[in-house]
Amino acid sequence: MRDGDRRILEQYLSHLRIERGLAANTVAAYRRDLTRYLAYLETQGIDPLAVQPAQLSNWLQAVRSGADGGAALSASSAARSLAAVRGLHGFLDSERASTSGDPTRLLPAPARPGRLPHPLPIDDVLRLLDAAGRPSTGQLATERALRDRALLELLYGIGARISEATGLDLDDVDREQRSVLLRGKGDKHRTVPVGRYALDALDAYLTRGRPALAARGRGTPAVFLGSRGTRLTRQAAWQVVQRASRDAEITEQISPHTLRHSYATHLLHGGADVRAVQELLGHASVTTTQLYTQVTVDSLREIHATAHPRARRRPARLGSRDGTAEENAPEPTGNPTGEPGP
Repeated sequence: MRDGDRRILEQYLSHLRIERGLAANTVAAYRRDLTRYLAYLETQGIDPLAVQPAQLSNWLQAVRSGADGGAALSASSAARSLAAVRGLHGFLDSERASTSGDPTRLLPAPARPGRLPHPLPIDDVLRLLDAAGRPSTGQLATERALRDRALLELLYGIGARISEATGLDLDDVDREQRSVLLRGKGDKHRTVPVGRYALDALDAYLTRGRPALAARGRGTPAVFLGSRGTRLTRQAAWQVVQRASRDAEITEQISPHTLRHSYATHLLHGGADVRAVQELLGHASVTTTQLYTQVTVDSLREIHATAHPRARRRPARLGSRDGTAEENAPEPTGNPTGEPGP
């Protein structure tokens, strides 16, 4: 990478870390996308401070097809890369470093496939939680089972991201107020209530499971510990979910995020307000939360179609050959019952 390009990249990443407070993982993703982008500009002999919209379009086509030498990107991955590039050029424009302004303003984002959250049915969630609490074999099997049950109860009981759950410290848990403090994306904090089942599982782990795990380490404030007494990693937490899914004989592929999807969907099914669910999930925009309302509306539409007498196809009258005339007849108009209107 050219020295000037490297300076531009580091200045922008410092801006993301210090001024915008983005999480380390998010900054690392920006670094990967922008390093590939700047490498493409270098091969084309393009100055990052003088990029034109047509050149950006060529770059986008190159990363979608892999013509820039990297792996071909899906529409969603290309949209993520474009978001990083938009951010970079917006920063350069605000710093008055760009000679071409912000060339991304008129560039449309790639069409992204509409992927709805896929929640688990409540019965599957209960089977998963029970499976997590069954001891396996090996050292500290009982203690690890207590930890695994508490971890999954929290993931489903408060809708935490896996990074938020593994990042919990002991001081973040307020058992008297029945709440936990979660550190979300961009180091944004939110306090969420904890239900009785999750709190009971957490209490059982903290009193009967965590002390034995902590004794194998050097001391850490982390709530969830691995077998060596150190903070449980996201990868290890992912393996906990996979093991419980296998033991519960759940055939579909699930992840820790599946429990977050299930938490949100089940709240909305229970009548929770979408704005309240947005706060509980820590979404910056209600638009993200509304994906779950679409799932709920789809299920309600199915219930309506099968249960409401005016939504079902009417049976054929006796004496008609196939019922076609009856089914295709227009709905009655006026007020045939003679009852007063609403």
